[in-house]
Amino acid sequence: MNLVHSLIETAKSHGDRTAFIYEEKETTYQQFLDAVIKFASGLHKVGVKQGDHVALLVGNSPEFIIGLHGALRAGATVIPINPIYTPDEITYIIKNGDVKTVIALDTLLPVMEQVMNHVPALEQIIVCAAAPGGAAVKNNKIKTFTEVLMSGDPELPLPIIHKDQTAVILYTSGTTGKPKGAMLTHYNLYSNARDLLSFLEISKNDHIIAVLPMFHVFCLTVAINVPIICGATILIVPKFIPSEVFRISRNYKATVFAGVPTMYNFLLHYPEADPSDLQSLRLCVSGGASMPLTLLENFEKKYNVQISEGYGLSEASPVTCFNPLDRPRKPGSVGTSIINVENKVVNELGEAIPAGEVGELIVRGPNVMKGYYKMPEETASAIQDGWLHTGDLAKMDDDGYFYIVDRKKDLVIVGGYNVYPREVEEVLYSHSSVVEAAVIGVPDEDYGEALKAYVVRKDPSLTEEELTAFCRGHLAKYKVPSGIEFLDELPKNTTGKILKRALRQTLLSKDIQQT
Repeated sequence: MNLVHSLIETAKSHGDRTAFIYEEKETTYQQFLDAVIKFASGLHKVGVKQGDHVALLVGNSPEFIIGLHGALRAGATVIPINPIYTPDEITYIIKNGDVKTVIALDTLLPVMEQVMNHVPALEQIIVCAAAPGGAAVKNNKIKTFTEVLMSGDPELPLPIIHKDQTAVILYTSGTTGKPKGAMLTHYNLYSNARDLLSFLEISKNDHIIAVLPMFHVFCLTVAINVPIICGATILIVPKFIPSEVFRISRNYKATVFAGVPTMYNFLLHYPEADPSDLQSLRLCVSGGASMPLTLLENFEKKYNVQISEGYGLSEASPVTCFNPLDRPRKPGSVGTSIINVENKVVNELGEAIPAGEVGELIVRGPNVMKGYYKMPEETASAIQDGWLHTGDLAKMDDDGYFYIVDRKKDLVIVGGYNVYPREVEEVLYSHSSVVEAAVIGVPDEDYGEALKAYVVRKDPSLTEEELTAFCRGHLAKYKVPSGIEFLDELPKNTTGKILKRALRQTLLSKDIQQT
């Protein structure tokens, strides 16, 4: 079984059920499959062959889902890209990823024409929504999504899709250099969706809010592939706007919400929030970053719905752990290993360590990537003896629940003592006037490193001295931030994850200017 076959099987058994709702319009699974087959054959007609790489720069919309599954049905490998990336970032991925065809928003056409001038191997651009105007119409390398879709022939033979064929290449955020393309097979993605479906007890009766960016693997698996396998309904939200999430949840009786901690924080503090708007939710899932305990507890109390935290990474399709529904949930934990996936905490020699000790989390299972595209050395470093080394520091308790302590690269050593920024952030979040917080390590002449906190405050009268004193009451002296800077907002990526590297870069720029 693979992603292509799962959609075919769902259309056979649940063809009349609603596959997705977008801007009040409902599309059934049979209509969805028909569109996918037509688009796949349309891609073949314009020259897309099995094994070709197709980039997808489209926001949350039916075009994304149809474009994704249409390209997969055509035998192509899909490379989802964040539509708001800069031209340089887009050019790098398209060039490095050997992309021949791009499916993009019409608003990106000027950018894509620039990219085409720098990447001769890029053969054509398929634009979504409005037809391109002016000179673009005369360019035979530019077509519209509708043209390709309508030109499709449902009777045209399409290639056989193998489970070990690369389905998607996901480029990581590149926190330690240029982005790396994680190659995920059809079976990687299908198995993770299938196992998560079982673990979270998702069924055809669920209505799942898809507001996370569809180009991100969290949304791709939890809010697209999982519902497609079982025939559930996807509620497509183009952009995260709290009022829109409340409206869609209320109008369509949403049962599952998937988000990152920042989204939950905005929903919690939304001034016009009505808890009854989320009363149909039976499950909230969180990933992408660790959720502060204070945020989790306050959200659950206000909206009367449990949040199940999990853990994953692009290289694992992405989910490896989730808090189980049939056993007690442990706040602060990312849960236990999901079905068919093994998680283990090891020391620097790769040896398993006792429960309660901190080490690196490594993962093994059918969800682990083939490797990084055109990067054999990085692949060999990441996957050793079948185990994916995540780079995250974790510990496991006696019941098999895992706790993410921090990223290995985020560990701060103050005067010889290990300090995990997340522990400090938890204390900051527990202050009633703190909305968001991020802690990083900074150079220190006396101790080697020190801690600096960046905080968004609810009460503008809160001072650095007051918050530092609060930290002293809850932390050992060496864990207390040496400096606290208040910001109007913290830098985030499009999934809402706080970008600590942006804070480091800002700090570095200030240091350079001062020297």
